Amino acid sequence: MSTEITRAAADLMHRPDSMLVVTIFEAPPGYRIAEVKGLVRGNTIRARHVGNDLIAAFKSLVGGEISVYTKMMGESREQALDRLRAEAVERGANAVIGLQITTSMVMQGSAEILCYGTAVVLEPVD
Repeated sequence: MSTEITRAAADLMHRPDSMLVVTIFEAPPGYRIAEVKGLVRGNTIRARHVGNDLIAAFKSLVGGEISVYTKMMGESREQALDRLRAEAVERGANAVIGLQITTSMVMQGSAEILCYGTAVVLEPVD
């Protein structure tokens, strides 16, 4: 099975929500790193919608949160994290440490969310 098919299946059907994903660069208290599986990453690129731009333009006149964009970026982050977890599962990891998330503009009206970290196998400390 190809990596893309496996990753898509993990994104949609076998979402590993219970996987520990942390921003610290070491094993969390009570655990030790038994094995390092390497760099894992997940990303997505989203474009704005014309209808949402109209809502945002109006909102910028009156002020306040532009909730349609907040929702879109939140969904994008979750999708990127799902893809990161899926890649970690493919490598045989049970956790990701050192998580970093970055956003960049790809072209006018679209942005990429990229998350990356180190896939590891954690074991409880006796």
